[in-house]
Amino acid sequence: MSRTASTDHNGLRSISVAGADHAGTGLPGLTGLDHIGITVPDIEEATRFLVDILGCEYLYSLGPFQDADGTWMADHLNVHPRAVARSIRVFRCGGNPILEVFEYSSPDQQARPPRNSDIGGHHVAFYVTDLDAAVAFLREHHVEVLASPTTSTGPHTGQRWVYFLTPWGAQFELVSYPDGRKWYLEEALREQSTSPTRTTASGQDPDAPVAGNAGQSQPR
Repeated sequence: MSRTASTDHNGLRSISVAGADHAGTGLPGLTGLDHIGITVPDIEEATRFLVDILGCEYLYSLGPFQDADGTWMADHLNVHPRAVARSIRVFRCGGNPILEVFEYSSPDQQARPPRNSDIGGHHVAFYVTDLDAAVAFLREHHVEVLASPTTSTGPHTGQRWVYFLTPWGAQFELVSYPDGRKWYLEEALREQSTSPTRTTASGQDPDAPVAGNAGQSQPR
């Protein structure tokens, strides 16, 4: 199994795993998160919020989907048989993530979004480079921001975060860690310490300083 680390334009570090033997260890062929699906009461309102306030990019629409007589909706989507996915819109927020936003009608629909403490509760987190500027922007646009940013400790030392509410009451979050987070920085050091040292034909580390020129890299 090989692990390849990469850093995007925001300085966010990710690791891809190739050649993993998944027998008995997890889902075969898993490579990452594809999209996040959320359901909203008014897809036009959600579109305005995601595009005009958060800056997400609208990509395309799907639907409607329904089965007026059968059980396709229940069998495939675990919803009421007469539920209708009236509209589905797909958005891209930065490079990631992809949001798939649904507007449903259903005879048994629950109107109140779950809180984080409810079973099925969840939140969607967005990375920003300047948390204070992002919070100020949300407040200027009358978005409800919950309290003030929190400074993380423990494995997340280096991170600050704050929750805010969408117009339909769902919990979203802003996070920022411009200098990295403790656990991931330590993981990078662990990987470096276990990586075999590269050597030249003479057996020397090619990144070591040239003798007599401490602090200078060997030209190549």
